[in-house]
Amino acid sequence: MTDVSQPTGAADKPHIIILGAGPAGLAAAHTLTRSGQAEVTVIERAPQAGGNSASFPVEGVICDYGSHRFHPAAEPEVLADVKELLGDDLLLRPRHGRIRLGGKWIHFPLKLTDALMRLPKPFALSLIGDMVLKPFRKKPAGAETFSTVLYSGLGPTISNHFYFPYVRKLWGLEPEKLAVTLAERRVGSGSVGKILMKMLRLMPGLRSETGGRFFYPRKGFGQISAAMQDSARANGAEFLFDTEITKITRDGTRITGVTIRDGDDEKQLTGDLILSTIPLTGLTRLIDQPPAEVVEAARAIRFRGMILLYLVLETDQFTEFDAHYFPETSIPISRMSEPKNYSASVEPKGVTVLCAELPCDPGEKWWDMSDAELGQAFTGWLGQLGLPVTVPVRRCETRRLSHAYPVYDIDFQARVDVVDDWLLGLDGLLVFGRQGLFAHDNTHHAFAMAYGAADCIDATGQVDREKWHRYREVFATHIVED
Repeated sequence: MTDVSQPTGAADKPHIIILGAGPAGLAAAHTLTRSGQAEVTVIERAPQAGGNSASFPVEGVICDYGSHRFHPAAEPEVLADVKELLGDDLLLRPRHGRIRLGGKWIHFPLKLTDALMRLPKPFALSLIGDMVLKPFRKKPAGAETFSTVLYSGLGPTISNHFYFPYVRKLWGLEPEKLAVTLAERRVGSGSVGKILMKMLRLMPGLRSETGGRFFYPRKGFGQISAAMQDSARANGAEFLFDTEITKITRDGTRITGVTIRDGDDEKQLTGDLILSTIPLTGLTRLIDQPPAEVVEAARAIRFRGMILLYLVLETDQFTEFDAHYFPETSIPISRMSEPKNYSASVEPKGVTVLCAELPCDPGEKWWDMSDAELGQAFTGWLGQLGLPVTVPVRRCETRRLSHAYPVYDIDFQARVDVVDDWLLGLDGLLVFGRQGLFAHDNTHHAFAMAYGAADCIDATGQVDREKWHRYREVFATHIVED
């Protein structure tokens, strides 16, 4: 085994090792090297950077891992950085999606005039009734859950017809089996009145410059990750791809190094600080001899998987909409996007791609189906939705994600706390990112975590733990932007 220490000539700077080259890892490498704060080595198991925020071509169409947008709600420092990195390639695009409610297509984000015209009258009247009766609605007895919070805030109509079927599909659990945290992180508008106010703010004359819009790179969402990687590499960061982490060594409460394997070559890598953005469950398994209660808690933490279906059609455009949302449980897919509509691309001619998101765990019936079988199922679902595929289908290809979403079941917080508390007590290690903090966050939140982590590291590679605690309190308030 080869021992590799701090890079030569870097004695005046701490050597920081970053585990994972997803959005959080790339942002950390970018900000640490841009400032000259540290020498950085990034370790990534995959052959390329970006994780689930990368992009790739399908028949010449630039596709993402599902439906990705860069939201104007990003922290000002993060947004300014992304704008600087991408320049004119960062487009400000109007959101133009549709959602199925009560068997009708409604514009998404919701627009007041469209909702008034298209919502089925019984559905609309029930919504109004829920708003009027909210002050008189009794709080459900027993412990609070995702289900009780939504019933109390939004009422039965939108809960039963939208949120509840949607979460059954996304997480594979009944709403009463999901924790309150999911409502806090996923449902920004906690009442029908707040939903109406949000719709009013999108009306012409009341809308801000970025209201109802999103930022999107000209060359796919992954262009942001690629730009951060280029910046970090230009400033001296080393990237080790196709590299497996086999062990993380520790001496008591001090992390001392990382054992990595590149092909048949195994070596020990040491540094002043390790930043981990990999799933906290996997991180726990890699560290030398974790306590039994930590191992047990980590094994009980669950992630939800997903299959991404890319259906290649011989036409310039399938619909004018960038995304379609399907709450109904009768249709297994949760969302469909058309990548060319995100960047308003007209190239390549004569071909478009539809990307469907199919929540699914390894072992479920969809997981082991062939691409051709899944493509046939996809076209059948579109037909059921009144979106028949009438043009030639070239093929369907898929991507399978085993860690797409954290599962916020009733007991998740207690389990995560056991693991998180132990990791927080280890010197020489700092954990963050969506996977590291088990956070159902947007990409701009992952960037903010990385910038916060860098801000807590001093000139010797030591972490200001009190400052990090304050950042963690801010991270806990993040609300997912759909």
